[in-house]
Amino acid sequence: MRRSTVALVMVLVLMPVLAFAQTKKKKKSVPAVFSNAHYVYVQAEDGDAYTPGLLNEDRAAIENVQGAIREWNRYALTMSVNEAELVFVVRKGRVASGRVGGSVGVGAPYPGQPPTTRTAGMGEAEVGPPDDLLEVKMRNADGSLSAPIWIRTQSEGLDRPRVPLFQMLRDAVERDYPM
Repeated sequence: MRRSTVALVMVLVLMPVLAFAQTKKKKKSVPAVFSNAHYVYVQAEDGDAYTPGLLNEDRAAIENVQGAIREWNRYALTMSVNEAELVFVVRKGRVASGRVGGSVGVGAPYPGQPPTTRTAGMGEAEVGPPDDLLEVKMRNADGSLSAPIWIRTQSEGLDRPRVPLFQMLRDAVERDYPM
């Protein structure tokens, strides 16, 4: 009789603990806005795909992420950042990159005119982290972008066909907010 009383007491003590453990919610790895958002926009740190002077690598990263979003079919891409609820910001990793150009010309503008010399040049350099970057920001009511709500870096993380950084985000959203 004594053993059955001890067992009954143990069951009564452990029942609330087990019930609490089952009702405790798992912490989400991405914010709830990923569940509610409909429209997203993709840009590079230095601007959108149409920004003059945007590096070709960043332009390709924008296209890769846009393609992955289309394949996922969870969000609709918008052509205007002002219509987006989430803004995906990309940057291809590079330790250093640069562009150099120039021209020199000597000649007469018209026959019989004295020769003129023309020179022009340009230079541009950029230094940054070697890993690719994908961060997601929300658009605030005033149109500015929030601090990142999700951010990851990885070597070759924005390369096709898999776009691994995007796949990390997709996996987290689908795990936390299945459709």
